[in-house]
Amino acid sequence: MLPPDGSYIEMTSYGESLPDVRVVHASGTLITLSLALAHVPPTQSEVELRWAAPPRGRYAQEGHVIAVDGNRIEVRFTGTPTVLQSRSFVRGGGGEAIVMLRDGQEPAHGLVHDMSERAVRAHFTDIALEADEEMMLRIALGDEEVELPATSFKVSSMRQQVPEPGPLSVEVVAVFDDQNENQAKVIRRYIMRHQTLARKRGS
Repeated sequence: MLPPDGSYIEMTSYGESLPDVRVVHASGTLITLSLALAHVPPTQSEVELRWAAPPRGRYAQEGHVIAVDGNRIEVRFTGTPTVLQSRSFVRGGGGEAIVMLRDGQEPAHGLVHDMSERAVRAHFTDIALEADEEMMLRIALGDEEVELPATSFKVSSMRQQVPEPGPLSVEVVAVFDDQNENQAKVIRRYIMRHQTLARKRGS
């Protein structure tokens, strides 16, 4: 079942999940999507699309971009959609300690903004980093810890200017290279526990 025209789906491109991608039109093996220009993937890149499959979870469908026109892309599906339980796609967390380890560099300590089984978005201070750099990431998840090889996907930095010039603030989106199911389960279990505690605090 294809997502209806005008609905919003989730798209993963180069390890980054975009939650509000609008379906312009879907038919057969083609789907046209609209998204922010800053997140438009290049032609021939691979993407994964996910949308609701009530009551069981979500459909997951792989594809590749065959055309780009401004903020619209056309994706051709590859294979057939699969139904995945919602618990396999969780994203959350925030505030966890993270350490970036790179050859020839001092360990860089930072804080997680949010994460999933496939990627993490984190904040570091005064580090020199570019996209496509390889690293090891060590993340503290409560009483457990995961250490995963990763590659930086997106890096943005800004130097503090107010009230006076200060340190360089660096936000990093890194994609995990090793899809280790045991590590993924640790992350998934932690995020779900984190979300449950947050709901209890809010009630």
